Amino acid sequence: MPILEIKKYPDPILKQKGEIVKKVNTEIKKLASKMLATMYQNQGLGLAAQQVGVAKRILVCDIGEGPLVLINPKICGKKGKVSMEEGCLSFSGLFVEVKRAKEVVVKFLDLEGKKIKIRAKDLLARVLQHEIDHLDGILFIDRVGFWKRRKILKIFKKK
Repeated sequence: MPILEIKKYPDPILKQKGEIVKKVNTEIKKLASKMLATMYQNQGLGLAAQQVGVAKRILVCDIGEGPLVLINPKICGKKGKVSMEEGCLSFSGLFVEVKRAKEVVVKFLDLEGKKIKIRAKDLLARVLQHEIDHLDGILFIDRVGFWKRRKILKIFKKK
């Protein structure tokens, strides 16, 4: 399966909100499959549609427990806070400490269009929050302090 090109910062699509998927059809299933292949090829834990140039609310992830495809995901509950270093396939080589909820409850559609609700904690909770942020046009550097973000942006503008 051909892999997709990962969009790198400062590509404007990374700041674009994803459109709601109205119907889970063959096109959406193919996109999800290509996104998984792309994520695995690049050794990522998660990938949002915006990162492959598609402004739709689809994300894929795998933290070593098998692939998950979430369509129109929405966080409907959060618990606890924890700081941890994160990376992003759209920011090659950058790792930043980000504070996020330790546990989340997420509602979404699966590849059959079935409504699912899961409770995720620790690494899966972090990956889901990171990828759902992408679907909302929020980057992980938007979650750090002003001065740190400014320093990061300076580095990436030079590249």
